[in-house]
Amino acid sequence: MKKKTIYLFIVAVLVIAGFYVYQTTLSQNTSTQVTLVVPSERFPETAAHIKAAEEHGESRICTINRKGAEANRKESLKGVPTKKGYDRDEFPMAMCAEGGKGADIQYVTPSDNRGAGSWIANQLEKYEDGTKVLIIVK
Repeated sequence: MKKKTIYLFIVAVLVIAGFYVYQTTLSQNTSTQVTLVVPSERFPETAAHIKAAEEHGESRICTINRKGAEANRKESLKGVPTKKGYDRDEFPMAMCAEGGKGADIQYVTPSDNRGAGSWIANQLEKYEDGTKVLIIVK
């Protein structure tokens, strides 16, 4: 009887542990995916850069990673000189896990770049880090 109770206890623990691992894996693999449509009429230079970056092989998926944004920006802009009257726009964006080293860089006017950056940040502020965002330019 004692052996059977121990056996049932071990089986129950393994079942519960297996369910927990399954649920954790499931939640990590099915991260929320949202679609962000960037309006090209409002931010024409940034929108054109996103399209060009995608044509150069950059991903349309952005996994939000705000904590890594500063390091990504530093890495992506390393070796890219500043240019008077322009911002250096990076895609994937610094706030994306896919950003950083190897990001596509283009010079755009500050009003377009900063306006787009602010607009995108506002659109995505309600989503947690780890959320996957499909970026589409219209």
